[in-house]
Amino acid sequence: MMSSLTFLLFLILRLRVTGTAAETWRHCTDLPPLDLLSFVLEKDPSKPTPGVHVVEGGGMRGVHFSRPEPSLSFPAPQLLVNCDLFPVEFSIVVTLKVTHIALKTNEYIFSVVDENNEDNRTVKGGKEEDEAEEEDRGERTAGNEEAKKTENEGEEAVKRRRAERARERGRILLGLRLSRNRLHLLFRGHGRVTEHWVFRGLQLTDNLWHTLVLAVDGRHARLTVDCGAPLKLATSRSFPADLHIGGSRFHLGSRGRWKGLFSGLVRQLVLVPGSDATPEICPSPDPKQTQTLSVPPLLFDLPIRAQKPASDPPSYESQVRVSVGVERSCSEQRRGQMWFNPLRKGLYLCDGARWITLLEEHKRLDYVVEHQILTTTSETYDIEVFHVPDVGLMAALAHRSADSGSAVYLWTHSGFRLYQNISTYGALSWRHFTIGKKVFLVVSNSGGGLEEQAEVYSQAELSVIYKWSKRKKRFVMHQTLQTHCARDWEAFHIGGRAYLAVANHRQGNNNHTIDSVVYRWNKGTKTFELHQSLQTLGAYDWEFFSVGPYHFLVVANAFDGVTTHVDSVIYVWVNGSFQVFQTIKTFCATDWEMFQIGGRVFLAVANGHRLHGNGSGQYAINSTIYELDMAAHLFVRFQDIVTYSAVDWEFFSLGDENFLIVANSFDGQSYSLNSVLYRWRGYEGFVPVHWLPTTGCSDWEFFTSGEESYLIYSSAKAPLSKVFKLKTQ
Repeated sequence: MMSSLTFLLFLILRLRVTGTAAETWRHCTDLPPLDLLSFVLEKDPSKPTPGVHVVEGGGMRGVHFSRPEPSLSFPAPQLLVNCDLFPVEFSIVVTLKVTHIALKTNEYIFSVVDENNEDNRTVKGGKEEDEAEEEDRGERTAGNEEAKKTENEGEEAVKRRRAERARERGRILLGLRLSRNRLHLLFRGHGRVTEHWVFRGLQLTDNLWHTLVLAVDGRHARLTVDCGAPLKLATSRSFPADLHIGGSRFHLGSRGRWKGLFSGLVRQLVLVPGSDATPEICPSPDPKQTQTLSVPPLLFDLPIRAQKPASDPPSYESQVRVSVGVERSCSEQRRGQMWFNPLRKGLYLCDGARWITLLEEHKRLDYVVEHQILTTTSETYDIEVFHVPDVGLMAALAHRSADSGSAVYLWTHSGFRLYQNISTYGALSWRHFTIGKKVFLVVSNSGGGLEEQAEVYSQAELSVIYKWSKRKKRFVMHQTLQTHCARDWEAFHIGGRAYLAVANHRQGNNNHTIDSVVYRWNKGTKTFELHQSLQTLGAYDWEFFSVGPYHFLVVANAFDGVTTHVDSVIYVWVNGSFQVFQTIKTFCATDWEMFQIGGRVFLAVANGHRLHGNGSGQYAINSTIYELDMAAHLFVRFQDIVTYSAVDWEFFSLGDENFLIVANSFDGQSYSLNSVLYRWRGYEGFVPVHWLPTTGCSDWEFFTSGEESYLIYSSAKAPLSKVFKLKTQ
């Protein structure tokens, strides 16, 4: 993913405060494969996409581009998220079917067009003139009328037409173009030169599907057709490392104009930044083993054809059958037949030897139902769900009241039931962790409600570590640590050693600029000892995570005594301690949630509210998801989501689907409002799919029991918590 030596050198030389507003040109090298067809076909699945028709041919479906449409065009940054420059290394996978009778001189499979190119300057030189002459020759051979028109116009008219074509080419940043027996890659090179790489001798059989993989790496390009012997190019000039995509648009099936509209069918069109997709598409040189990278679901839905009368000549389409059952064998006699398995809810295609998966049902969220209302003795600020060996699934609830203390619950077939009461003082959070086979819980005591009793309050500011006693089957006190209105504990391991970090919120009523502390486990004394102090501003939360061999700790700073608009800080572990890696502007940050999707690293911050001095607070504000840019070594803004005094994010996965749920706690008038569940939709980021009514929501936790999945939330304004069951299909 990244060079360890390079990254470490970067950290040592550049350990300084770095804002997210820094201007850095970012290459697209760490994005997953980008399905261009799905990006346009699935924008609104409820209605057909204008400008395309789904056509069946050769037993498979593809799209036919009927006209250039805005729906087939989109800004490049929507697809190449958080990128400024097109990748230097990339590959393009396209599955298409053409008819040479219909194929025009030059047809665009796709293009990236510069919408801000005002002067439309192109490069003068033999390459451009040769290309113009080639296009002229192609058009003259396309029909006698065009040839005569060219002759009658005279030399000046021909020059004007060539100049106009040159201007059009100047608008193209990147284009993949097909002509008779040739595949063309056009791109804007150094000095705004329009480079033109041509693969000659391309053999595509009429009315058959072909899969092409074009791989580009610097000066080298390679084209593989149906996993055959590759066509190779080695050019004098490299693909540009500074191809800026800002202000450009992708156009599928055209260059945004009627002229050059692709006349064939396209089934697969995928851009793979940063890598060569050939090994994945072609695991062997056998064309029958050609793999699919990504095909839009719309193109999988083949109809079941009625059998033709015996008098009709046999065809591939007429032989396609869909059999239904739980067991089917695939043989040469069943090649091309499909099988639907009702138990797996899967659709498979026989290739003569084995069943190839076309569609298979994965566990996906259908709806959310209320499972249990857990009546508690007090309002609850935090829930920690964990597992104790030989006992089962448990949940520790941090209760506000010092009179009733907090509680640990045990999960049963009917839900959570009370297992143990623990004395706490204004508990704000619990954290479960293990050291070896030992199980621990640590509670953040804030001393809430005891300010008038100085002696008791001092005692209540001691946060407590509890250890699970196998003999007593209870948590027993193990160690106390002095804290200051502790809001959160984070437990982690580095190099085989155990650490705890406490988020100290304030000392007294007004001092928010204080040290939070990282403790290290002493194996000899079996206690935690001070390891490092880090200055924080009204700290609310710690989040630890690792990326490869590097360890990070991020603090949610909430308030400096005057304003909630303060820097939250990401620290990186270097030479035995945490040092500043990056700062990010936040607004009363209350929680950080780290998660990964397909190798991409994200950080989501929950922003509570905007407040400055004695002014009124603003509670409906953006919380933000950041993504780690591997090239720039920064977390950059990925998506903003409007939240209402958000206090928690929770990420979880169901099957192949990924979700985030936010704890909305207050909108400025009411504590009774919806918390929102978001589903990951790739290019679109996270989109809302469920709205769950909550009251003063303070925390969400996801957990599983057997084959079932659940969410539980706590209320800081009512003595109850609720468990929701996630119904999947």
